[in-house]
Amino acid sequence: MTSTFTAAAAGFGTGLSLIVAIGAQNAFVLRQGVRREAVLAVVGICALSDAALIALGVGGVGAVVVAWPSALTAVGWIGGAFLLCYGALAARRAIRPGGGLRAEGEAAGSARRAVLTCLALTWLNPHVYLDTVFLLGSVAADHGTLRWTFGLGAVLASLCWFTALGFGARLLGRFLAKPAAWRVMDGVLAATMIVLGAALIAGS
Repeated sequence: MTSTFTAAAAGFGTGLSLIVAIGAQNAFVLRQGVRREAVLAVVGICALSDAALIALGVGGVGAVVVAWPSALTAVGWIGGAFLLCYGALAARRAIRPGGGLRAEGEAAGSARRAVLTCLALTWLNPHVYLDTVFLLGSVAADHGTLRWTFGLGAVLASLCWFTALGFGARLLGRFLAKPAAWRVMDGVLAATMIVLGAALIAGS
């Protein structure tokens, strides 16, 4: 019983350490949470995608991912280009006067666009495969017969994090009531997306 709990706790801690890092996906979930648009769908996509990737890693697919460098390179270029475009749209919102809570119309103005954007941010990032599938899978393998318990802990960490980020972000709504505050947030989002996009392309 103790070893099972230890393995689950280790999975939770390891998964959380990989997910909490500032990135394009977290920034998008935060923005959707503040705007209260398609939050459940976005949180669900992130959590379920992580669960699928963690399962692949625990199941030993990590070696396959590493064996396909050309595929990861292609994902890096596509994902980098997507982030640069999304960053450009965020920069446009930040620069354009009046680009506040109601002016969002380009990237996430509807539930459908929010879902598509979330899927792209989640699956077009090669680091997701290296970190979640390969790295997490390697750590899980060290737990032997308890590797799936470790994986379950990591899945739970993902679910807790994205739920807290998406639904807890609405608490920031009153601080972002002014258009100027939204322009600052869009500026930070634009910088994050552009830097990450450029880094993906440069590293591909």
